[in-house]
Amino acid sequence: MSEIPQIEETVRQRREWMAVLAKASTETIEPLWDALSDKPRWTCIRPPEVGMVMVRARAGGTGQRFNMGEMTVTRCVVRLDDGEVASKVGHAYVAGRDTRHAELAAVVDAMMQQPERRDALRRALIAPLADAQAEARDRTRRRTAATKVDFFTMVRGD
Repeated sequence: MSEIPQIEETVRQRREWMAVLAKASTETIEPLWDALSDKPRWTCIRPPEVGMVMVRARAGGTGQRFNMGEMTVTRCVVRLDDGEVASKVGHAYVAGRDTRHAELAAVVDAMMQQPERRDALRRALIAPLADAQAEARDRTRRRTAATKVDFFTMVRGD
């Protein structure tokens, strides 16, 4: 029973790094990837392939679900060629048709599952991507805030 909180924490961490990788672009991942010194070899179990998924939404954000439309995604599954019997398998689903993005995200996912590599990868790749994404969100927020109009109603005295 003591393993459950540890498993939940591992799942939460993986969800975080996968979100960062999925929201990044190949142009932002590639330079950080090139700077890594210990890149592994890998085998594509499921090579990058482009497909469609149905996007569902809720009316008003909380109401009845409905099919909003289709979206193009690319998925990839890789296994690290590290000689271990139980080598790590990485998965990735990314928006769009960028096969290189999906493959790199899957490889990084597999590498992040190795505890001995996790901290170095987090510093070298995940943290810079997350910082760049946070900065982009802040820029968008500031631009949006600059166009904000406050409306108020004046009550006329009778």
